[in-house]
Amino acid sequence: MSITEIQVKTKQRNELVDITPQVEKVVEESGVTEGICVLAVPHTTAAVTVNENADPSVKADIIATLSALAPAGDRYQHREGNADAHIKAALVGPSEVLLVKGGQLMLGTWQGVFFCEFDGPRTRRVVIRVF
Repeated sequence: MSITEIQVKTKQRNELVDITPQVEKVVEESGVTEGICVLAVPHTTAAVTVNENADPSVKADIIATLSALAPAGDRYQHREGNADAHIKAALVGPSEVLLVKGGQLMLGTWQGVFFCEFDGPRTRRVVIRVF
């Protein structure tokens, strides 16, 4: 029941990165056959979510909608230039809890796990615990 960290290198300011294979590897290496997998992103301008992984336009739609809700700009009191990234991260959330059955993540047919970058490009961390 150790804690594992994976690194995610992002290339754009706003980006959803499929981390499903890395998370599946951590689950497999844990040896847990029935349990839960907790994912946490220890960053205030990034998040993690589970969503459709078959059609790439879904990722584009999510980013476009979040950018419409929290557009970049100088209208915010937070003056570091990344207030929109903080808001997007708060809307999506810093963690996910996934079930493990038969030593595998219980994801739906079309689901994948995505690291959500809102202030990139950067090298980020995702903390994973399987138990």
